Amino acid sequence: MDFGLSEDQRLLEETIRSFLADRVPITRVRELRDEPCCNDRAIWTELAELGATGILIAEEHGGSALTLLDAVLVSQALGYRVAPAPFLASAVMAPVALGALGALAGDAAARWLAGIATGELAFGVAVTESFSIREGAGVVLERGALSGKAMMAIDALTADLVLLVVGGDRLAVIRGDAAGLARTRLATIDATRCTSELVLDGVTPEAVFDGAAGAIARMLDAGRIALAADSFGACESMIEQSVAYAQQRKQFGRVIGSFQAVKHMCAEMIAELEPARSLLWYAAHSFDALPDEAPLMACHALAHISEIGVGIASVSTQVHGGIGWTDEQNLHFWYKRIGVDRQLLGGPELLRSRAAGLQGLAAAC
Repeated sequence: MDFGLSEDQRLLEETIRSFLADRVPITRVRELRDEPCCNDRAIWTELAELGATGILIAEEHGGSALTLLDAVLVSQALGYRVAPAPFLASAVMAPVALGALGALAGDAAARWLAGIATGELAFGVAVTESFSIREGAGVVLERGALSGKAMMAIDALTADLVLLVVGGDRLAVIRGDAAGLARTRLATIDATRCTSELVLDGVTPEAVFDGAAGAIARMLDAGRIALAADSFGACESMIEQSVAYAQQRKQFGRVIGSFQAVKHMCAEMIAELEPARSLLWYAAHSFDALPDEAPLMACHALAHISEIGVGIASVSTQVHGGIGWTDEQNLHFWYKRIGVDRQLLGGPELLRSRAAGLQGLAAAC
């Protein structure tokens, strides 16, 4: 079997990459890192015009009704350019969760999905407490109001709406400007992704969905696969920058790429990353075509790419020498993106523990 991208998928990939190369150069990323929230609404609107924001949304809601593999291609392109955009939360995790709820979601979900597809709405998601909870964190619903704290909320700081996990089997949607909600940006090493802490004090939700354990699990699987793609794209860019640098930087009258040690460093990075492409594609394919396999493949894809990503980020910086560690060289944007992607929806240890549980090799996580 020849498993590869279709002509339409290659066109999608080329279109998004061309757009990002033109509209989100590294100079723009540098400007956005100094903003209160790095997510650029103009980028989000233009992605909507290209159809990227509605990629997983049904046609009746204005979307394209494509597959997660198509969304992975967009996520990979965003990682390649370290583009600040709420794609993970708004275009992947929220639509998957709302879609998985089916009839439970009702008419409100239809309006929200239509808003995402047109770029008029941006969602944040607060899901960390569903798989890793700190003391004092967690959101509860009491007498129709939400209270508590959600940590490491993704893209929620300036979002119009936020999707929260409440307990283990309930989802709630709140307005970003709701009374009783305090949003604080969390300082992480990655200046290209906006994460925040949400403190809720008697917030009235727009909607609450009970019996949502399946939708939560489905959302996390999709998010982990898309996040793996983001890291993969960042790794691709770091390798390409390293090869280009090795071809023009001279030492002792020769380009450093002519030295065997540097050749081996670049070749080993490629050899580590390239096999992960098929793992990523298969994980995305399984989400739609083999849903029973998707939870396991999501864990394996994100855990593996996160692990090799750390090594690639380190070796790529070493190829650049001392200048690779400077702010002016820009390489650190990708280095830090990979580092935060590694932990955002569960680190490799947690994911492998969950994978072992899914296979009956350990207690379920």
